[in-house]
This record gives sequence, structure tokens and C-alpha cells, in this order.
Amino acid sequence: MPLSRREFLGSAIALAGFRNETLDLVSNLVGGNPGAPDDEEFWLQIRAAFAVDPNVANFNNGGCSPSPRIVQDALRRQIEYANQAPSYYMWQHLEPEIEGVRKRLAKAFGCDPEEMAITRNASESLETCLQGFDLQPGDEVLTTTMDYPRMITTIKQRERRDGIKMVQVDTPAVPKSPKELTAAFEGGITAKTKLMLVSQVCFMNGQIYPVRQIVELGRKHGIPVIVDGAHAFAQFPFSRDQLGCDYYGTSLHKWVMAPIGTGFLYVRREKIEGLWPLMSANVEQTKDIRKFEEIGTHPAANHNAIGEALIFHDLLGPERKAARFRYLRHRWTDRLQEFSNVAFHTNLEPEHSCAITTVQIKGIKVADLHAYLLNKHQIYTTGISHPQFEGIRVTPNVYSTAAEVDRFGDAMVAAAKNGIL
Repeated sequence: MPLSRREFLGSAIALAGFRNETLDLVSNLVGGNPGAPDDEEFWLQIRAAFAVDPNVANFNNGGCSPSPRIVQDALRRQIEYANQAPSYYMWQHLEPEIEGVRKRLAKAFGCDPEEMAITRNASESLETCLQGFDLQPGDEVLTTTMDYPRMITTIKQRERRDGIKMVQVDTPAVPKSPKELTAAFEGGITAKTKLMLVSQVCFMNGQIYPVRQIVELGRKHGIPVIVDGAHAFAQFPFSRDQLGCDYYGTSLHKWVMAPIGTGFLYVRREKIEGLWPLMSANVEQTKDIRKFEEIGTHPAANHNAIGEALIFHDLLGPERKAARFRYLRHRWTDRLQEFSNVAFHTNLEPEHSCAITTVQIKGIKVADLHAYLLNKHQIYTTGISHPQFEGIRVTPNVYSTAAEVDRFGDAMVAAAKNGIL
């Protein structure tokens, strides 16, 4: 019989203890401690929960974040255990643990566990949706010019294969009001619009979109709306009910800091039957959320270790995380406001953005600024290029220190004043 979670934790494979010293450190630290955004003593102890290279300031956590030690330890132990007898230990002991993780993720998102599929990343989740609707030649899929390239590629393939049409609207990179973003979608709707895709947070500049309003707009016109939450989930607090969406896909290796290659797909219960899975499933699974997990043989350790990442996330709390992100950002953006050659391509107001900021120093090529920061200051960012704007995207995380942010600020001030040598 499969081991229960309690039996598993008490078995020989858990001798090192899943509640290891890292988790105990964080648990003791947050107990009764408000963890103010500027309490560097608190946040330096949070950093101690990670095994990160102190020589490089990684400011591309929006791409992929390191996992805390507790997650790495859980992943390592389960991989080693599975390898002792994979077809037995992995499938009989470890794979059933996915149901506990499903419940934890559903609670975090605010949905029923029977609406929560565990996937490998946001791309798999969203491609399931984009490929899973029955569309006819001439049908239109509406999205923006700033959506993620993988999603654009998916729609373009359906254009070639099925004769549908992708319609992309221009949304302002730095809107003054969320209404401008909703209006852009509304302006792109035609009688042929059969599907809409919206990013909850734009990967290019961190702009938070008014998802609920756009979902309601879609319902008004009878158009399903797919929400790309790759850069949103666990970055700041929200729930499914606040979004009101029917379809939502995200990665968990960004702001949840789960193992690389983990994500989830939410589909409202009554919509599951009408959405085809990306990989084939039996007819008996038509109404089962697990039909979206039929990917063949895969490591159980990856999705099981999501549980430890959720513990870490819950201990810190999304409100505390979001406050820290905004504090770290103001620590460097405030220093650059006075320079006329510095352009922010992110609206810095809290309702518009949180941890992600895109900035440009006019007269310096993005690639050159990226190389200057990495090679001269050991700061890693990522370049962003769009017809509307270009710049470097800056995304610290909870383990990032004020000293690293100040180092980045110093480097940017020097570049704005004197250029890069």
C-alpha cells in the first residue's frame, strides 16, 4: 500500500527530517515578527534559507528563482529514494503524494482541488488551453502585442494548422489607469472573436492587468478568457475569486520558488469537460482535472517538493513579500528619478506593479548595459525589447539584500551620469 504522508516522513528516507533547520529557522523568525520591509536583520536571516552565490546579484528572478534549502533537500531525498526502485518507490510511494500537493495549491489559489492540475510550467498550462478549444477557420484569438512569445507561437501554429486568426492589440506600456488596458481589449473584439488571452502581469515590464474586468468583458460577449499568471502567482496577494476567471496557468519556479519545471493549470469545474487535454486521455477522464496531467513517465519528486515551497511561502506570507519587493524597488528607483536620460517603462504605483521593473538609460544599448552590469558589477538582469520600448528588466526576490540593491543603484547612477566605460 502507498505510504501516507505521516508514514513517509517517519520512514528511513526522512531521517534528515523534512522540517529541517532551514524551515525551523524561518518558522522561528516569522513567529511574532512583523518582518518589516526595511528590517535588514530579518531579511538577512531569510537569505540564509537559500544556497545562493554571494558573488552575483541575481535580479532575474522573474525568469527563474532559486529554491530555498528546504525545497532542495526534499527534492534531493525523493529523487534518491525513487532511484532505489523506481517502478515501485516512485509510482507506489511517491506519486500518490501529488494529491496532498493538489489540495495545498488549491487552498493557496482559492479553488476546489478538483479544479487544480499540476503541470511543468506556465507554458504547458497555457498551451493546454490555447490548443484545447475547438476553433474553426476564421475564428479570432485576441491578445496583446506584449504577450509572452511562447503563447504567441502557439497561436501562430494554430493559424497555420487550423486557419484561425490572431489579433493583437497595442496596450500602453505605462498606463495611467487600468481602464486603458481594458479598453484596448474591448477595442479588439469583433463578431469573430472566440477566445482571449491576457497576462495578469506583463513579462516585459511587470504591469498588472485588470484581469477581473477583462474576464467580465469576455463573459459579456460570450468569449472565454485564458489568464496567464506566470509572473503573478505568489508575487503579491490575490485569490481566484478576486480574478473571477475560468482558466488560469502559472509557473511555480518563479515567486513560489518551487523546483524548476513546476506549475499549475486551474480550470473551473464546469469547464473541464469542454477543454481538450494537450496529451491524450481516456473518455472516462473527460470531466477529471487529472486528464491535463497525462504526460507519461515523470519524476514525482518535482511536484511533491512544491509542498515544501508552499510552506516557505506561507510562513513569509504574500503581504510581507509584496511589501519587501516594493521597498527594494523604491530603494533604487528613487535615486534615478532625477536623471532625464533614465526612463522607467513600468508604472511604479502599487496598483500597477510590484516586484518587476523595466528601466532604460537613453543612449546606452540594452545589451551593453546588461553586459556592463554583469561583467563590471556582477549583477544579472535581462534585456527587454519591444516596438514601444526597451530596457533591462529588474526582478529581485526575498533573498535579495539591500546591499545588492544599493550596488545596483550605484552602478545605474554611475552609468546615467558618466555612461559606461
